[in-house]
Amino acid sequence: MVVSKGNGSRGCFCYRRVKVLHVIPSVSPKHGGPTYAMHAVATALQVAGVEILIATCDDDGDDARLDVPLGVPIERDGMQHIFFRRTFLRYRVSFGLARWLKHNVSQFDIIHIHALFSFSSLVAARAARRHNVPYIIRPLGVLNRWGLENRRRLAKRLSLRFIELPILRGAAAIHFTSEAERREAAEICGELALNRSCVIPVPVEGSGSAGHKEEFIRKFPVSAGRKLILFLSRVDQKKGIELLLEAFASVKRSEPNALLVIAGDGEARYVDELRSQATRLGVASDILWTGFVEKADKANAYAAASVFVLPSHSENFGIAAAEALASGVPCVLSDQVALTEYLQNGDSALVVSCESAAIAKALCDVLSKPEMGAQLAARGQQVAKERFSLEAVGRGLMDLYRSIVSGKGV
Repeated sequence: MVVSKGNGSRGCFCYRRVKVLHVIPSVSPKHGGPTYAMHAVATALQVAGVEILIATCDDDGDDARLDVPLGVPIERDGMQHIFFRRTFLRYRVSFGLARWLKHNVSQFDIIHIHALFSFSSLVAARAARRHNVPYIIRPLGVLNRWGLENRRRLAKRLSLRFIELPILRGAAAIHFTSEAERREAAEICGELALNRSCVIPVPVEGSGSAGHKEEFIRKFPVSAGRKLILFLSRVDQKKGIELLLEAFASVKRSEPNALLVIAGDGEARYVDELRSQATRLGVASDILWTGFVEKADKANAYAAASVFVLPSHSENFGIAAAEALASGVPCVLSDQVALTEYLQNGDSALVVSCESAAIAKALCDVLSKPEMGAQLAARGQQVAKERFSLEAVGRGLMDLYRSIVSGKGV
């Protein structure tokens, strides 16, 4: 991305690549969607020709740290990162990151901040304001009613009022990944409707040819010859997994060969509760719990799946759903998965309410009607190519950056 030379204001440059600093609390694969989205966004920007650096801490979930050099730019997963020590193991707080931001944000044309309710977001926004560098906030879906009411409600309400809202007021733009996310944010706080904002989805690189069904079966022999219902996401209460287990118990009555694959990990106590529910429902022996899956295993899971399901109570986008669509897997999605707004017609995914009966019926329809599944898969893959490709998202982000550095707003 190049911007022509002007006179006297930030954002008027000689012909050169714009430098964008991305700040995120963690890029540990254990955090699932946020990490994937950061990598995907960065890849789309590199395809578009934007110069980027990702600043973060060495968090690797729980009490673990990534084995990475600290305080120096390094190439990781094909892009430039700079890591700093997580000061407290229990929290993603990094005083080293704060000091570096204070002295280095002025080297960049734009700061793209990923997350709210985060130490890294607070110190990045403060440093950017201090040096008069425009910044963008991508909230990562935290500005929704479900999260504010079900996760540390009082603490989040206070933080939203006294910390997050000032950060958002100072932003050059808020980057939402769906219209639903933007609407929900405005419903929570009417002031946010007045903020400059844009809607740009998370890009995906998924392709049906990327994975191999045989490799998945080799690793998980219990899946051989079965119709696989794939749930692939973080195992979390907001994902609607309790509803999925109830639905699966119903599906088994008409599709006895079905196997539910729960690919992902979460808090041990919650996983144990789900396993106990599966036992009570009499379906424990027909569920494959794979735990966390690496990139190659994930592609193989999509290749092996008969249908993908995401019954979330709240989802600001739905990265796994986008990957499944791009991989040519027929999808059953709850109407709370915001990505469904991109699926304008009902021929690219089955969208249902957050009710076990509705989920069960949709799964049975796909499993028992191969023609329907094939049509959903083909149309869904086409929509993903048009809306979620690296090229499409890269162009959208370039336009956003161009409008900010040129002073024209969003």
